Amino acid sequence: MNSGRAPRRRSGRRLRAILPVSVVVAALTLSACSGGGKSGGGGDTNFVTNTGGISTVAKADRKAVNEVAGETLEGKKLDVADLKGKVVVLNVWGSWCPPCRAEAPHFAKVAKETEDKGVAFVGINTRDANKGPALAFEKDYGVRYPSLYDPTGKLIVHGFPKGSLNPQSIPSTIVLDRDGKIAARSLMALDETKLRKMIDPLIAEK
Repeated sequence: MNSGRAPRRRSGRRLRAILPVSVVVAALTLSACSGGGKSGGGGDTNFVTNTGGISTVAKADRKAVNEVAGETLEGKKLDVADLKGKVVVLNVWGSWCPPCRAEAPHFAKVAKETEDKGVAFVGINTRDANKGPALAFEKDYGVRYPSLYDPTGKLIVHGFPKGSLNPQSIPSTIVLDRDGKIAARSLMALDETKLRKMIDPLIAEK
């Protein structure tokens, strides 16, 4: 009898140990490298999704982003909270992702052209097992802004509050207003026109 109970206890411990990793993997593979996704973030929301696949939130209904901080691909510390006062564009990407490669030149161009308007771009690099391919990606596409290194997706899972516009695919783009609150999201690869459509209204906000 006793020998029959012990394996079950060990199995339970193994299940509890791997559960957090399973949750992260599930979140990252939900619609990885897809061309689109559902607009909602869960919960009671006030999202509006237009025909271009961009979800937005009225200023009064926006939620502050959680902690999005860590080490960049270049080994420097970065905390998105320090960028409050700027419009912040957060782009979830991976070097292995074809749609990410398609949108990268557009992001590099718009980041350079909007810097003087108070816009800061920050990438969140995920599912790259080591930094080498991601750094090569940045060099190939002229990406000059920093990217947080998030290989297991912890920032993606925990960085955005429940019921908010959170990233649900790779690539995803989240735009924060000057108060650090989530104002817009896209779950598809963006060209320059669509990217500016997300950013420009927030630049103009008083």
